[in-house]
Amino acid sequence: MFSVDTYLKALDFRGRPEPTWDTLRELHKRHLIALPYDSSLNSGRGTELWAGVDIDVDAVFDAIVLGGRGGVCYELNGLFRRLLDRLGYATGVLAAGIRQVDGTFGPDLEHVFNYVRLDGRLLLADVGFVGPSYLEPLPVEPDTVSHQYGNDFRIVRADGYHVVQRKGRTSGWQAVYRFHPRPRELSEWQVPAPELARFARELAGTGIVVRGRAFDGGQRILIGRRLVTVDNGHERMRGVVDADDYARVLADILRQDVR
Repeated sequence: MFSVDTYLKALDFRGRPEPTWDTLRELHKRHLIALPYDSSLNSGRGTELWAGVDIDVDAVFDAIVLGGRGGVCYELNGLFRRLLDRLGYATGVLAAGIRQVDGTFGPDLEHVFNYVRLDGRLLLADVGFVGPSYLEPLPVEPDTVSHQYGNDFRIVRADGYHVVQRKGRTSGWQAVYRFHPRPRELSEWQVPAPELARFARELAGTGIVVRGRAFDGGQRILIGRRLVTVDNGHERMRGVVDADDYARVLADILRQDVR
């Protein structure tokens, strides 16, 4: 059963959670550190990947916050949105198409995340994206660069979209995802557009599972047997071939004990 106090305890948040910028920034980062992303939950869902976008908050809370499993974008962001609503923030739903390996973007409704309106500003709040991405909320403001833990982030206009871009210490600007800054209704996912269903079939065909979790200065992302680590803006990748090594990496990301 959803509980604000239990949620804050799981995020190791101490103090009085006033609906301020500082509280939002801290909660956002703590959420990414405490609760992992795990796409293995999508295995077997086929074209029904987004059928549960309008989550049963109590059931998902019990599974993730109390039960300790990871979540996918709409579960993690759905829980976070409920928490922020209960704390007095003005929130809503956005959708994005994620940049693919070949530089193209997925369907507009591929990714479900949140916005927050605070003190006259529109902020992106996304605790359900595996990364590499922003650890703290991102302002939707032109010509603004946000500096976060060795990474730079900005939002630019391109082809009618707003595009979130990231730059590490040794890399150039690269797109994360693109979106339209208009509120979405969860009912939009109930009857998936043909391109969304087609994308789901292609995604299921790859068989690749992605898991990830943040730490204080970066993120660890396990893509199949490849581990991507972003630490203070420095990005490195290595293969995880050995079974014991894989078990340790997976357990670290999912916050499980290695038996």
